[in-house]
Amino acid sequence: MRKEIGSVLRFSKGLAFAAFMGLAVMSCNQLDNNKESETSSIPVDSVAKPAPRIEWGMNIDSLKIQNGIVEKNQFLSELLQEYGVDYGVIDRMAKKSRDVFDVRKIRAGKPYAIISSVEDTLSKPLYFVYEPNKIDYVIYGLTDSLDIVCGEKPVQTRIMKSSGQIESSLWNAMVDNNTDPAMANELSEVFAWTIDFFGIQSGDFYKVIYEQKFVKDEPVGLGKIIAANFNHYGDNNFAFWFESDSTDGSYYDDKAGSLRRSFLKAPLKYKRISSRFSNSRLHPKLKIRRPHHGVDYAAPTGTPVHAVGDGTVIKAKYSGGGGNMVKIKHNGTYSTAYLHLSKYGKGIRSGKRVKQGDVIGYVGSTGLSTGPHLDFRFYRNGVALNPLKVKSPPAKPVAEASVPKYNLLKDSLKNELSLIHFAKPATDKINDTLVLSEEEPNHPVED
Repeated sequence: MRKEIGSVLRFSKGLAFAAFMGLAVMSCNQLDNNKESETSSIPVDSVAKPAPRIEWGMNIDSLKIQNGIVEKNQFLSELLQEYGVDYGVIDRMAKKSRDVFDVRKIRAGKPYAIISSVEDTLSKPLYFVYEPNKIDYVIYGLTDSLDIVCGEKPVQTRIMKSSGQIESSLWNAMVDNNTDPAMANELSEVFAWTIDFFGIQSGDFYKVIYEQKFVKDEPVGLGKIIAANFNHYGDNNFAFWFESDSTDGSYYDDKAGSLRRSFLKAPLKYKRISSRFSNSRLHPKLKIRRPHHGVDYAAPTGTPVHAVGDGTVIKAKYSGGGGNMVKIKHNGTYSTAYLHLSKYGKGIRSGKRVKQGDVIGYVGSTGLSTGPHLDFRFYRNGVALNPLKVKSPPAKPVAEASVPKYNLLKDSLKNELSLIHFAKPATDKINDTLVLSEEEPNHPVED
């Protein structure tokens, strides 16, 4: 979408209507008013005109706006003909739009607007505006030029603070404390190398300072986490975002050590452990006791499975009871295996090099499995280890030359985190905000 913003430059030719000239006209009128004010005794404030209403980059004061929602199984031709748009115009618009924003990408449930001139007694539509999300929009000209333009609404970034205590789940804690639930995933990403989010317990708590994106005071998404403290089993785990002159930015702890590790704590997003590492477990299908040298993560079929570390795929095929399996050799010591996959990730095959976090497959129930889950296994020199107890070495810490700068930032943010109080009552939510910047078109299962 953003790559298409340059096409706005081509928009002026076909959309040079009064609606687009509103701001310019206002400026010229204002100059005239200023000249008159020099000889008139009427106070300037008493003749000041209200600010123009700007929407989708245009002045809509002299335009008629009809809003709607694309209905299920509704074709664009059907939608536009209801507003009097000729089928020939619709056909030419559909063909011309393919290189900008193909009308076939229009989806049910998304908002749209029909823009007409209020001076036209017939209210002939001038533009059709479609919003694929809360930030982006597409304007389709419905006049002779049929120009098509992609744009973005102005986005405001605010710094926000939130906190919560875990009672049932991290997700519920976010909802209970009036925080975007997506923050649960963001926190699990930041602490992916240091905290086992499958083992969080009631009483754990978090405090976080983060960026929130807004369009006209409506939240439209999260930015990056600036600082966080996740207290797990009584231990404080800090994360501070830091950018030095020699790095693009990463998260570090309160001792300037990197939060990144050679291996992720888990190979998939925040889900539930259904079976743990054991030397003697009753197999749910075979009804015999045998070792289960892995950890089962219950998750819906199709959930992406990620490589926990860099390495080379040494096996990607059906493996009997293990079903579809991927095995990765990370170095001369460590290797990991991912069992019961429904399918493999794109390009995953024996010999393929993968990076930490790459999708190597999707959760399934192939082989000897009673339901969809991932059986994850970890090996050191060919000997199975309990994945939940593997300690991974950290990446490089803050460069020595940047430590003084980092400590200043860390101390300031750590103090800010300490001042955040829990918002336990439903009516007492933490919602401190500060404008940072303006961005112009920015049930158990076992195997």
